[in-house]
Amino acid sequence: MAFTGKYELESQENYEKFLEEIGLLNAKTDHKVVTEVLQDGNDFTWTQTIPNWTWSNTFTVGQECELMTMMGSKFTAPVTLEDGKISIQFPQYLFTAEIIEDKLVMNCIIPGEKGVTFKRVNKRI
Repeated sequence: MAFTGKYELESQENYEKFLEEIGLLNAKTDHKVVTEVLQDGNDFTWTQTIPNWTWSNTFTVGQECELMTMMGSKFTAPVTLEDGKISIQFPQYLFTAEIIEDKLVMNCIIPGEKGVTFKRVNKRI
C-alpha cells in the first residue's frame, strides 16, 4: 500500500514554534522520530517512536475514529483521504500526510493569526 513503511525524520520546519503553540515545548527532543505506518486498504495503524516514548493511532479512512493526542487525550474525528493526502482534525491543529517522491511528508497546521505550519519530511528506511 502507498503509505505502508518505516520512515525516519530527515528534515523539519517550525518544530519549536509548533510545540510552543500547543503547550508542549518541554517535550522537545533532538532524537530522530521514527514513524511506522501499516496500511490495509482504508485501515491504518500510525506509530511514532523516539527513545522512551511511543504514540500510536489506529483509524479507518472515511470514518469517524477515536484517536489520541500526543499527550494521551482521546478525541473523535473523521479521517479523510483525498488526492493521496490523509487529513485529520486534531483538537489544536490539522494533521495531513502524503507520500511525495517516496518520502512521508507530514504537516501540522495551526490556523489563525498566530498560526504555524509544522512540516516533517521523513525518508523510508
